[in-house]
Amino acid sequence: MSRRLFSMLLIAAVALAAVVVRMAPVSAVASDPYAFKNVRIDGGGFVPGIVFNPTERDLVYARTDIGGAYRWNQSTKSWTPLLDGFGWDKWGYNGVISLATDPVDTNRVYVAAGMYTNSWDPNNGAVLRSGDKGATWQVTALPFKLGGNMPGRGMGEALAVDPNRNSVLYLGTPNGNGLWRSTDYGVTWAKVTSFPNAGTYAQDPSDPNGYLSHKPGVVWVTYDPRSSAKGAATKTIYVGVADKDNSVYRTTDAGVTWSRVAGQPTGYLAHKGVLDTVNGYLYIATSDTGGPYDGAKGDVWRYATATGAWTRISPVPSTGSDDYFGYSGLTVDRQKPGTIMVATQISWWPDVIFFRSTDSGATWTRVWDWTSYPNRSFRYKQDISENPWLTFGTNPQPPEVTPKLGWMTESLEIDPFDSNRMMYGTGATIYGTEDLTKWDSGRQFTVKPMARGLEETAVLDLISPPSGAPLISALGDVGGFRHTNLDAVPSTMFTAPVFTSTTSLDYAEKTPSIMVRAGSFKDSDRPNDSHVAFSTDGGANWFQGTEPGGIDEGGTVAAAADGSRFVWAPKGATPVYSVGYGNSWQQVSGLPTDAIVESDRVNASKFYGFSGGRLHVSTNGGASFTATAATGLPAGGKVKAVPGREGDLWLAGDGGLWHSTDSGASFTKLPGVTASVNAGFGKAAPGGTYPAVFTVATIDGVAGLFRSDDAGSTWVRINDDKHQYGNMGEALTGDPRIYGRVYLGTNGRGIVYGDRTGPTPTVTPTITPTSTPTPTVTPTTGKACAATYTVGNQWPGGFGAEVTVRNTGSSATTGWKVTWTYGGDQKISQLWNGTLSQTGAAVSVTDAGYNGALQPNASTSFGFNASFTGANANPTVTCAAS
Repeated sequence: MSRRLFSMLLIAAVALAAVVVRMAPVSAVASDPYAFKNVRIDGGGFVPGIVFNPTERDLVYARTDIGGAYRWNQSTKSWTPLLDGFGWDKWGYNGVISLATDPVDTNRVYVAAGMYTNSWDPNNGAVLRSGDKGATWQVTALPFKLGGNMPGRGMGEALAVDPNRNSVLYLGTPNGNGLWRSTDYGVTWAKVTSFPNAGTYAQDPSDPNGYLSHKPGVVWVTYDPRSSAKGAATKTIYVGVADKDNSVYRTTDAGVTWSRVAGQPTGYLAHKGVLDTVNGYLYIATSDTGGPYDGAKGDVWRYATATGAWTRISPVPSTGSDDYFGYSGLTVDRQKPGTIMVATQISWWPDVIFFRSTDSGATWTRVWDWTSYPNRSFRYKQDISENPWLTFGTNPQPPEVTPKLGWMTESLEIDPFDSNRMMYGTGATIYGTEDLTKWDSGRQFTVKPMARGLEETAVLDLISPPSGAPLISALGDVGGFRHTNLDAVPSTMFTAPVFTSTTSLDYAEKTPSIMVRAGSFKDSDRPNDSHVAFSTDGGANWFQGTEPGGIDEGGTVAAAADGSRFVWAPKGATPVYSVGYGNSWQQVSGLPTDAIVESDRVNASKFYGFSGGRLHVSTNGGASFTATAATGLPAGGKVKAVPGREGDLWLAGDGGLWHSTDSGASFTKLPGVTASVNAGFGKAAPGGTYPAVFTVATIDGVAGLFRSDDAGSTWVRINDDKHQYGNMGEALTGDPRIYGRVYLGTNGRGIVYGDRTGPTPTVTPTITPTSTPTPTVTPTTGKACAATYTVGNQWPGGFGAEVTVRNTGSSATTGWKVTWTYGGDQKISQLWNGTLSQTGAAVSVTDAGYNGALQPNASTSFGFNASFTGANANPTVTCAAS
């Protein structure tokens, strides 16, 4: 759970392929004012650092590995994002490797930013500085890269403000760059040339990708404020280095000279170094790896600053057979300095362990204890009612429980003003408590999520169907959700099966309650699960289909317009198609592996696939594809089909934005668009007939989020310089029910939705619809309905059909019943959006409850698959309304 490493690297690498330097500060394109907010999930990713200001109560910051930094708002008990103003040209600034809050001038806050130290991030790192608690920022670029999403990112904090002379800051850096210092509030920086050790440890020095060969370097800085008077630079400073033989260094002359602290332990890496200035102890928590996903041994040590004596105080020492974890998450209770806590840096099974001591580490108690295996006793109780999805849809067997207390707990912090409040980061969220000291009296304290406002999911796909829930999401690490209320946390993530990451979503345009999703998970964890799943009730419930052999990752998937069949291109495997819900799959011909697949939104037999700069089309339900003659298209990109218009396609990719109205036989490149990431469609503007088109693109030299109400003839920019969200646009769609609403996926800042705030424009229609309009029915007095029976696809021995039910009366219906009698041996095997009864040739279908109420002239539909031999003539159907 929440192993962001390779999924996030993949996302970054894919995104980078479509990215050039795009962000310009001033737009020549017209703008339309919008209000943006997050679709609530709360959390969704790794929080490696939580930082309390030591002198201002309730001033708390959190840093994330790919989602920027946040500030706590005590009045709402929520987090405020601080780095949304950095966009595509500086997307790596959303990787925060360290954060420092000024203890003297508490309005000042600093961020060490940069996501990757290898080629994935094209920019060097930077120190961001703010004089208004993160509302605005100034930037000092560094001559090297920083790695907020690299190995060892939970160690720290590597950036620190001198508590005696706050114009002085130190920054520990990776990959041989050593220790750096600023003496002018972070404006300029210089290397501390006298610091002797830049760090030697790398998880895998031979990694050819340059990821595991990353050296965390200098990883934490801890001041001893007792060593100097206020106004003078602190003389004694301790610095931690990722070197198993030389972990802790010290200066006693304000950084002029440095020396290895004598007698220190060796063999492990010091993830944390925390000083208790009252009792004169420096504590370090060590592990055998840099983390955050691994670590099998470690210790906790106490260093007496007055005598130089080191004492191992590990709750479970590394020398014992019971130690299967390293330590991190080290904190001191500033109200009761003899009270300290430490966490297992990684303990996947059965759960994280917190240890607490009230005598400076002489003795410890555990947050849970073994009783008689597999049973445990707990010093805490957990309340996740605000974020119920944190069960991850699991039902584990003892000794495991759901939800877990945590994992990847690199940061555990007791509020310096309140011994009862503690916050800690996990791979999925921030948890906390406000009655921690119950631990000491033998009572259970309560752990709750404290992540409201912190949205860290990586969004891989989004759909907004014309009926049902307004939004369905596909997410990295936490699967995805059905969002019935955008401002409320969903109750559960997708289950049956659970995907670690959902890679693709689609719905049947004419029967939107039919949905399909594809995703990825570790096959050895769930060997009987499929990488594809289906829903017939708008994503409320799911069931899995079968799958061909050799599939490890989800890829992309598309649903026919009537939901009768599906085309699936799993990653690294031959594309396949299925008639019905994945009971069996047949290989597609003519479509390359890893093509992006999309369905026509009108013609149920037509599908599209895009790969290697070529658009491929199927007119036989995905059985075979043929490349069109269109050329000049980007090598990679995203193809989207327009609802209600057969053959109307938009293609987003590096170099421009393309539009086709002939099923991809030809494309027109839109003028003024020099690059695009994605496109999506929403409700047409008042007076318009063509759906609103949204795109993340560079238009007239300006990169941003745009909308067109006239099929791309003109554009308005709808985001602004404060809402750029890093590398946004991997997922994008409009809302077919609300004009102007857009849903934007980000890589680390969750799902953002925007609504217009200006006056509603009126568009004069200039585009002739390509689809046949639905005729207007003259209402019959009272309640009445009519039904239309249409066969979609037919194959040897079987067929799929759709029945449309329309209210032809003058009053609303509360229910309906459709009946017919077959002339042959047709037998319905599977039906959706209705309740079936078949006796011999006689068939009756009643509404499914949720689709029985129809206003005059409104319609709904149900579909089914059936078998037959011989002839398959359409029957005469009748409809009765109630």
